[in-house]
Amino acid sequence: MNEISNSSSDGIDGTKPVFDHEKLDVYQFELKFITWVTDLFEEISEKGMKRTAEVCDQLDRASLSALLNTAEGNGKRQRQIRAKFFDDARGSATECAACLDALVAKKVVAEKRIIEGKKILIRVVAMLCGLIDRFDSAGDRLRDDVVGYHADNGENYSRTRTRTRTRRKK
Repeated sequence: MNEISNSSSDGIDGTKPVFDHEKLDVYQFELKFITWVTDLFEEISEKGMKRTAEVCDQLDRASLSALLNTAEGNGKRQRQIRAKFFDDARGSATECAACLDALVAKKVVAEKRIIEGKKILIRVVAMLCGLIDRFDSAGDRLRDDVVGYHADNGENYSRTRTRTRTRRKK
């Protein structure tokens, strides 16, 4: 008979249980960003800055959205659906960068204060772009096709044609 341990820190073999998304480097960097931005929120709160609640709330939601979309996307089996979730996560990460810019524009924080956060976000976006490219369907990728041409004299010619990226309508 199988028994499930009551200890939340022990897996079946006595190790800490780990989901597949937790093994992703991008997921770990998203967690690192959430930790970094939480410290930033504490600094802003201590300053008692007014008119920052909306930007901070949006930044908090966008950082969480990036993390959750990455986790959910990694759990999907269909390649295009995985790519869509990773693309949504990428959008949320770039939204985080825009929120940091807004905090600087509102003179809430100095530009040098957000550099570390932006460095993390640049890594996150780059990794997500790699995952999107990996799981996006072949029909949506840029690729070179060899197109054959036949001349009237019976000789065959070919040239390479590059297709542009197109998105399928759903």
